[in-house]
Amino acid sequence: MRILLAEDEKRMAAALAALLEQEKYDVDHFADGASALEALESGVYDIAVLDVMMPEMNGFDVARHARSSGVKTPILMLTAKSQLDDKVTGLDCGADDYLTKPFQTKELLARLRALGRRSASFQDGSLRYGDLCLDTATATLTCEPSGQSVRLSEKELRILEYMFSNQGQIMTREQLAMKIWGFEDEAEYNNVEVYMSFTRKKLAFVGSKVEIKALRGLGYELRGKDV
Repeated sequence: MRILLAEDEKRMAAALAALLEQEKYDVDHFADGASALEALESGVYDIAVLDVMMPEMNGFDVARHARSSGVKTPILMLTAKSQLDDKVTGLDCGADDYLTKPFQTKELLARLRALGRRSASFQDGSLRYGDLCLDTATATLTCEPSGQSVRLSEKELRILEYMFSNQGQIMTREQLAMKIWGFEDEAEYNNVEVYMSFTRKKLAFVGSKVEIKALRGLGYELRGKDV
């Protein structure tokens, strides 16, 4: 799961990034609101953690602009402001949750887990599309009619998790490269194509009717009969 962390205080940002990475989150850090908004609008993040007081654009404005652009990524406001009016402002701007500093790490992680479940649209701990069930905890893909299962590699799991969580949308190669290989990692497009090929073979192996369709000049889309 990829998290956007917008925090301008270097020591706080480093501590938060270390904590989240220890919990196996992928973290991209941005030190100002304008950069955070541009990254958030890419659509590759599962959760955004926004500080309120940032240079160039504050967290309230980042959330407001993101929501007006159609971004649905869950947003957690993380700030020293504890007044009720500030909390109301944050929620009215589009934030899903609000946590004030100082905070307990256990509470932060619990709130992120709750937002993560909302982001991924879990059903009984799994993601579903068509005749497929994806268990992200065990990296197992199952075709429910056939009962056939297969283990996925890390990249295959993340590709399917992303596509299952964005059903009905076309995923561009740029989005997939940023999501799977990292926002600042200039992954070659052939990496996307290679792992798409691997993932298609896993779909075929379990006997699924679902396919990953390549749309020339656009990207990739999940398709299947009776979906």
